[in-house]
Amino acid sequence: MPESITITDNRTGESFEIPIVNGGVSADEWRKGLPGLWFFDPAFSAVAGAESSITYLDGDAGILRYRGYPIEQLAEDSTYLEVAYLLIHGELPTEAQFAEWSHEITYHTFIHENMRKRFMESFHHDAHPMGILVSTIAALSTFYPDAKQIFDPVSRNKQIIRLIAKMPTIAAGAHRHSVGMPFVYPDNSLDFCSNFLSMMWKVAEPRYEADPALSRALEVLFILHADHEQNCSRSTVRLVGSSQANLFTSISGGINALWGLL
Repeated sequence: MPESITITDNRTGESFEIPIVNGGVSADEWRKGLPGLWFFDPAFSAVAGAESSITYLDGDAGILRYRGYPIEQLAEDSTYLEVAYLLIHGELPTEAQFAEWSHEITYHTFIHENMRKRFMESFHHDAHPMGILVSTIAALSTFYPDAKQIFDPVSRNKQIIRLIAKMPTIAAGAHRHSVGMPFVYPDNSLDFCSNFLSMMWKVAEPRYEADPALSRALEVLFILHADHEQNCSRSTVRLVGSSQANLFTSISGGINALWGLL
């Protein structure tokens, strides 16, 4: 028997029934029975803004799943790029799909020289890396005007690839600028996480050799933080994106939300 709740309006004595679906009720059904009334929930503590098949999180029970896969399995057996593919496409990639996916990411790791020289390096020497990061991510849309084609699946996929590929380059560059160290270009002969470590910590050595244990620890960290259901930053990205803003602007908004203390 389907679950439901019955609401009685004490002003009129009228009652109406609302079905319970997946542990929630539809706001549309509430509005039909209680026209003119609004829900006041300033912290969104009892509101689900979307139905998702991407992530399931139950912090109290210690459960995190991406696309139905337990996080323990993914952290043990997968790379960050495999998990990124899973989150976006719904399935783990085949060997051929992953080879193509990795090639696309590798092809887009570099950022435009004007972005580095005239934008990132123009920040004050003690600028916070997060401030540099969010500003540079938003500025990507000025270098890739096709990002505004948000309803074109080909263009949308290209922006996703660009963002995943360039994020480590920009993040590492923001950190190094804030501590007065020179920019390090991507080394695409390295894997995703080792490349990020190289861009972060390389000094004068011809080629940075990442500690395998450190690289793997970073990989697991990236996997664990790849998606956290409807948290503050995810909700911010959805809210900005709902105005039909481009991907870079929307993600920049989400990073700003992550910058907060809560």
